[in-house]
This record gives sequence, structure tokens and C-alpha cells, in this order.
Amino acid sequence: MSLPPQVRRTPRPFPVTLHTVVAIAVPMTLAYLSTPLIGITDVAVIGQLGDAALIGAVALGALLFDFFGATFNFLRSGTTGLVAQAMGAEDREAEAMVLWRALIVAALAGALMVALQTPILEGFLALMGASDAVSAATRDYYTVRVYAMPLMFANYAILGWLLGLGRARAGLVLQLIMALVNVAGSMGLVMGLGYGMGGVAAASVLAEAATLAAGGVLVARALGRRPRPALADVMERAAFLRMMTVNRDILIRSMVLLGTFSFFTAMGARYGDVILAANALLMNFFLIGGYFLDGLATASEQLAGRAVGANYRPAFDRAVRFSLVTGGALAGGLSLLALLFGDHLIYALTTAPDVRAAALVYIGWAALTPVSGVLAFIMDGVYIGATWSAMMRNMMLLSALAFFAVWAVAAPLMGNHGLWLALLVFLGARGVTLLAATPPRARATFGPTPLGAA
Repeated sequence: MSLPPQVRRTPRPFPVTLHTVVAIAVPMTLAYLSTPLIGITDVAVIGQLGDAALIGAVALGALLFDFFGATFNFLRSGTTGLVAQAMGAEDREAEAMVLWRALIVAALAGALMVALQTPILEGFLALMGASDAVSAATRDYYTVRVYAMPLMFANYAILGWLLGLGRARAGLVLQLIMALVNVAGSMGLVMGLGYGMGGVAAASVLAEAATLAAGGVLVARALGRRPRPALADVMERAAFLRMMTVNRDILIRSMVLLGTFSFFTAMGARYGDVILAANALLMNFFLIGGYFLDGLATASEQLAGRAVGANYRPAFDRAVRFSLVTGGALAGGLSLLALLFGDHLIYALTTAPDVRAAALVYIGWAALTPVSGVLAFIMDGVYIGATWSAMMRNMMLLSALAFFAVWAVAAPLMGNHGLWLALLVFLGARGVTLLAATPPRARATFGPTPLGAA
């Protein structure tokens, strides 16, 4: 989707340099790198209690909340693109209205998750087939942390709004507040006061509440300098439909992505527990690379969206070019580090000799995931910022088909090597298809590029 012609008619130039990209990417990379600290701390704190069932419950509970986080992350990414476009169009009232609409959706979604907590949890536990001890501990965890979901969704909307305005440092501050409160709360409530699973969950609620309070202060200060939109304008049907259409496409894209990775894990399990464990360890190479590349994706998201709102093709082209060059260099460096020192990470993650040996057999595939996936990260950001969500959804579906086609042929011939090959093809196909579709989408959005344009 692009802005209406009457908004696109007059270009509003603004500069985009390598420094512009880095100024957004670096703070957000640091912010995303703080995310795994929360999960590591929760496991480490509960691990001190010496009960395997509690550790399993933390893992199961985190898996469920990660699923909801990925599902509703469109409240972050969709908001960023729409706000960036409003910023590019210099429409301060529209910037505010996007936030209010996102917060309304966040409140409704959060309330729904709380209301449906019992059937969601019981269905999940039945699907996982966990033991009675793990299921009981998971209930203790979930029934407390579920009240963080409305707060979490609102934080997604506020973070997306701030990033849409290019305020990456503010986003970093909010993520650091969340990580620090969660870590301190988990240690204090569990190790200090002995609250066990409920303490870990309560720490998450406190972290989301503290982050929402800090974000609310930042938003209040920013909105104080903007026109106050009327409720009727906020609830305008066409604008809400546009936001929900973008969010729907991002949601479908996310579900296909999750489904493909889940299939990868399930197929690895068919090769036995050792291969399953080795693949799980090796996926950390992709996850670590993703945390670094997500910062660049955020930069391309904000700058592409702003360029579309400003109807300024040179800024769009420079944002894409600088993001791709920086991302390519970063991904190449990450892959090289993985090839040179990846064995040290494997040895640090497990002491099992058979799992270590299996992981070393397939480490070359895992080391290539940053290079294979860099285009997908950057172009996802471009398409979300430009709100070309339908094309992004379609290319995700096409890439998933490529994954299954390669897996069907390669896995019977190559075993787990074939499974990894299919994953690299999937990652690469996402980026290549989106990059190939960018020129016609840009022409449709901005019009023909004049000869000699920057």
C-alpha cells in the first residue's frame, strides 16, 4: 500500500547518509541484543532451585509468550511504517492518530488474551504433552505473566511509534529498562524472597509496567507538541482498515516464518535426539546474527517509510543502498567469525560429546545463515516501512514453497545436510524475491525516476 496521490504529489526532500542509517541501527542493535538476557536470566535464576520441572516450565512458558510476541509484533512493525510515512509527509496529526489506533488494538488484543487464558494454556499444555510436574509449574508461571500481555502489546505500539519517528535512542532506553527491571526483579523475587515460578512471572509483569510508564512519559512529552486529533478522526474506518490490512499481511508473513522454522525443528527431530540437539545449538548462529541485522532492518524500515511519506525517491534509494552495503559487510563478518570460532561457541553451549561432534559436522551451514539471510532482513524492513505488505506476504509464501521443494528433493539424498540447504534457500529466496520486486513497486509508489536523479 502507498500513500494517496494527493499526499504524494509534492516531494519533501530530506538527507539520508551512511551516518543516518548507523545512527538508527546501532542503538536498536544494542536494544535487540538485550532481549536474550531476559530469557537467560530467567533460566539461570530458576536453575538455582535445582528442580528440572521448574526449568522445563520456564522453557514452555517462554515458548508460549514468544509465540504471542511474534504473533502481535505487527503492533510494533506496522506502527513504525505508518508513523514514518506520516513523518515524511510532515503530518503531525496523523503521527498521533497512528499511535492511538495501535494502542486501541493493543488494549483489545491484551484483554482478549487475559479473558481466554485458561483455554489457551490448557490447549497448549495438552499439545506439548508435558509431565504433571511441568504442567503445574507452567500454570503457576502463566497465570501470573498473562497479565503482562496488555502491557506488552502497548509497549510494542509505543516502541513502533518512537522508531517511526527515528528516535532509536529512546527505543534503546525502553528496552534497557525492560531488561534491567526483569533481571533485577527475577533475582530479587526468586532468590531473595523465594517466590519461585510466580516470582519470575511477576518480574516480567513489573518489567512491562515499568517500560510502559517510561514510554508513556516519552509519548506524553512528544504529543504535547502535536495537534490533538478528534476521536472521530482516530476511529476513521478507512484509516483503521488500512492499518489492519498492513497488520494482517505482517501477521501472515510472521506465521509462515514461524511455521517454516518449526518444520525445520520437527524434521531435525526425525534424525534423532543428537541431531535435534545439534540443530538447536547451531540455530544460535542465526539468532545471534539476527539480533545484529535487526538493527539495520529497523533503520531501513524508518527511512523507507519516511521517504514514501515524503514522496522522495532519492532518499528511498539511498536508504536501501546504504542498508544493503552495511548489512552485507556485517553479515560477511558474522559468517567469517562463525567459521573461525564457531566451535568455541558449540563447546560452551554443551558438554555432550556426541552433540558437539554432530554440531561440528553441520557448522558450515549455520555459519552461512547471516550471509544467506541478510537480504531478507533488510528488505523486510524496506517493505514494512513502505507498507508494501501484500508483496512481502506473497514473497514469503513463495519462499516457503521453495523451502519445501528443496527439502523434498535434498533431504532424502543428503539427510540433515539437505534440511540445512533448504533453510539457506528459504532465507536467500526471501531476500532475492523482495529485492527483485522493489524497482516496480518503487515506480508505482514514487512514479518514474527522472534522469540524473540521485
